Amino acid sequence: FWINLDLCSPTCHPCQMEVSAIEVHTPSEVVAVNGSDVKLSCTFKSTQPVSDQSVTVVWNYRPPNSQAEISVFYHQGTPYPEEQGLFKGRVVWSGNVVKRDASITLQKVSPTFNGTYTCQVKNRPDVLGNHGEIDLKVVNKVSVSEIGILAAAVGGSCAVILVILGIIMGVKLYKRRQKEMMDIEVGKCSVL
Repeated sequence: FWINLDLCSPTCHPCQMEVSAIEVHTPSEVVAVNGSDVKLSCTFKSTQPVSDQSVTVVWNYRPPNSQAEISVFYHQGTPYPEEQGLFKGRVVWSGNVVKRDASITLQKVSPTFNGTYTCQVKNRPDVLGNHGEIDLKVVNKVSVSEIGILAAAVGGSCAVILVILGIIMGVKLYKRRQKEMMDIEVGKCSVL
């Protein structure tokens, strides 16, 4: 959409400036396994032409139960990952501005990465608009015993189904042979 702003020049002559809004889209929640890499997807729509030089991408992080934001990543022509703190060496640019993708990847996430991640994109004059927010939840790996229980349940169910099918097929085969035997004996009796 377009917003008309009535501005006054230094000589108080009215003028208008058209400003359009950028749309930013992210998933609302992402779940990742502790120790894995996770992509935080962020795409955008702009009414203006995009290039690496015209688009600015800012990613921030807000820990759970906090209002304080921490800078995670900055991109304008070149990626600028954080060089200190929690995210040092753990954030990689995964986007492609020309394809309207402002995604990043967090490497080897841990529960300390739980929180809200904000993706802000500007493409002048598209500076107004929404920003995307992702709630990241890092969970522990599934233990081997849980996988074993699941595999046993699935395997056991398949085995029961195969046994039931085998019984049904065996009963049908038995009935067919009985009928064939009866037909043979009836045929012998009629010949005599």
